Amino acid sequence: MELCRAQIMLEKNQLNLLSQIAHQESRSLSDLVREMLARELLYRERRQMQHAARELQAEYKTNPELTAFTALDGDDFLFEGDKNAPG
Repeated sequence: MELCRAQIMLEKNQLNLLSQIAHQESRSLSDLVREMLARELLYRERRQMQHAARELQAEYKTNPELTAFTALDGDDFLFEGDKNAPG
């Protein structure tokens, strides 16, 4: 992982709390902040995916082209001619 230097301004109490946590966990402040940022970015990415899924859900329910292949789910066409197939 390539690291780049960034300068940020924190509120004094934020810096104090982060420094305390880093000290308690025997970690650098930078390492702690990177972990917290990574967690927040992952959370935001998942939230965006959930939002996109919700938007598509209505179309999925109303657009028959999107569900055309669900009727095949119960078919045994994959097993035709297979002597070891179930059933």
